[in-house]
Amino acid sequence: MELTGDLLRGHTDMILLGILSRQDSYGYEINKKIEVVSSGAFVLTEATLYTSFKRLEKKGLVSSYWKSSDTGKRRKYYSITPLGRTTLESLEISWVEAKQIIDAFI
Repeated sequence: MELTGDLLRGHTDMILLGILSRQDSYGYEINKKIEVVSSGAFVLTEATLYTSFKRLEKKGLVSSYWKSSDTGKRRKYYSITPLGRTTLESLEISWVEAKQIIDAFI
């Protein structure tokens, strides 16, 4: 199944918050996780990914910090905030409700 942008539009924030709710991470690692979990059907462009992070940070849903890797390379890590966790819970409830309605039609 090919996941189109229209199908997933509006759910990118929920996907990113869901990943960050499990552990802090950096952009490339998050995008690889999305690719693996979706069996390659969904990968965010770098522009979409970092635009989403900027938006989430501006809303206070995630925070960021710099951390050096084992090789000494600095990476920008993202962490979900308490407000982000509350927002994720609301998004999950909305997702379940929308899915139930759509399921009723199909």
